[in-house]
Amino acid sequence: MRFLRVLWRYPAITTTVLVFVSVLVLHAVDAPALGRWVATGYVAVFVVWTLVGMVRDVLRGHVGLDILAVVAMVATLAVGEYIASLIIVLMLSGGEALEDFAGRRAKRDLSALLDRSPRIAHVLVHAESAESDEVRDVPVDEVAVGAVLLVRPSEIVPVDGELLTSSGTFDESSLTGESMPVSRESGDEVLSGSINGSRAVRIRAVRSSADSQYQQIVALVHAAEDSHAPVVRLADRFAIPFTAVSLVLAGTAWAVSGEASRFAEVLVLATPCPLLIAAPVAFLGGLSRAAKTGVIMKGGAVIELIARVRSAAFDKTGTLTQGRPELVDVRPANGFGADEVLQLAASAEQYSTHVLAEGIRRAAEARGITLLGAAEAREEATNGVVAEIDGRDVVVGKPAYVAALAPDTARATLELSQAAAYVAVDGRFAGVLVLADHPRPEAAAVIAWLRTHEVDRIVMLTGDVGPTAESVAHQVGISEVHAELLPPEKVALAAELQPRPVMMVGDGVNDAPVLAAADIGVAMGAKGATAAGDAADVVILVDSLAKLVDAVSIGRHTLRVALTAIWIGIGLSIGLMIVAMTGLIPAVVGALVQELVDLATILYALRALGGPRTVLPAASISPRTGAEQRDDSPQRMT
Repeated sequence: MRFLRVLWRYPAITTTVLVFVSVLVLHAVDAPALGRWVATGYVAVFVVWTLVGMVRDVLRGHVGLDILAVVAMVATLAVGEYIASLIIVLMLSGGEALEDFAGRRAKRDLSALLDRSPRIAHVLVHAESAESDEVRDVPVDEVAVGAVLLVRPSEIVPVDGELLTSSGTFDESSLTGESMPVSRESGDEVLSGSINGSRAVRIRAVRSSADSQYQQIVALVHAAEDSHAPVVRLADRFAIPFTAVSLVLAGTAWAVSGEASRFAEVLVLATPCPLLIAAPVAFLGGLSRAAKTGVIMKGGAVIELIARVRSAAFDKTGTLTQGRPELVDVRPANGFGADEVLQLAASAEQYSTHVLAEGIRRAAEARGITLLGAAEAREEATNGVVAEIDGRDVVVGKPAYVAALAPDTARATLELSQAAAYVAVDGRFAGVLVLADHPRPEAAAVIAWLRTHEVDRIVMLTGDVGPTAESVAHQVGISEVHAELLPPEKVALAAELQPRPVMMVGDGVNDAPVLAAADIGVAMGAKGATAAGDAADVVILVDSLAKLVDAVSIGRHTLRVALTAIWIGIGLSIGLMIVAMTGLIPAVVGALVQELVDLATILYALRALGGPRTVLPAASISPRTGAEQRDDSPQRMT
């Protein structure tokens, strides 16, 4: 059955083998004339089929290399070398099988992600009482947010959830590339696609299947598979000169020897399989290797661009910093208590998506402060949130906005890496919440690596006010800072950056426009920034900026392997053609030798699956304390 499936998968090679065997049998039974007619007819049909494909490619704007194969097949038929012409057809159709085999090997890790996609979830119908729990299996797409699920040992977590069991261990290697199991405690988030350990656990679904981490990864993988590598563009760069050189060598051999067969003998060694097969195999290998390390690239064109990147732009909050501001101080104004200010601010921040809002809410919950509901609430983009809490008008936001509503607002003095959210209640200044969001420990090393690896310009594009942005930029080693930017201004600056290509790295919903506008958009997608991930060309699944170095390194290694494989194919083909000009390589032997050239280039292209490991330079983060004072807080949208 497996043999039959192989035959069905490759109809062209199956038909060619049957015709080839038939011709050999006709020769054996002393009917060479009939064998010649069978071979000639079949090759003629194959030539017409190839020409039709060439016309389609030309109409799409691609000038391909199939002209060499067509000329070689016609030439061998013209000089009576119909066995050689059949071998050329077998080689071209066999190239499909070689490409498929190498391609499946190259994208093995991408396919593994798709094959492991969870389909069933065990829902606990009566989860409040452990004794009365009833397990009901439902399709994963039907799991509602808030449902309690049972995940048995060694099962895949179907949706993103909050761990209800006291503790558990999970294998997240398919998501993050981390080979060691990770431990989670009750209340921690467990990502879909991770594999449960040796004990059954319960989780509460916090996202639907479509919004969960694993399904987003699967969608990105589908996009990467559907996006074709720049093989046509890459091959087209060599197509015209390689075709011209091959025809000149073949024509010269014919003119010097006076034998038309010499023309065919040279051209059978000029078939274009190394160019057309090696490049896509290399790019698929690069995509697979990146996925294994926790980086999803949306197609081979992205690999080529990121390999050539010359400028890099970074957002600040959540990208260069850890993106988890922690409340370090509450400074109430006269007439207000610290817990009162925190309660009102956290209650209002329930209706905000800003990164500071999460830190404020988390701090209130940690102190056991009950959050109040709002009769009305709205978020003022880049400025703050306004809410009616318990009959009081509460405003939380940046200082200029709050000061416009509460003239008695006093600016706070901040230390390095600190930010502040200002609070006004009923038109009166109520106080300041001070938070700290430190740079990622790996950020300085990543910036240093980029500078020493041909990235000529590195900038920060952020909505934060100048002093805060410059403080973080100084700590991570960025000298060019553009602060207090709205999303359209980020897009405009990214479009003007030189030299190109430009890579933009961000993580928030507001980064989506600039990620889409940049030559290469890179999203820090570990925290589920769906909009940023959709707009980006590269999504980093691990909450570490170090993976950016992996992405650039893999892109450069993959492009280098693809180009080297092409040059190996061209070099071997031209060398063999020069030998064939002397008449030492008959047409049949030449066609067989060319198959070995194909195999050599494909095997080399598979080197894209490996490569040297990237080591970041030792780079320390500047101290988090100091005497320098900061007078401003970040904008609401960074």
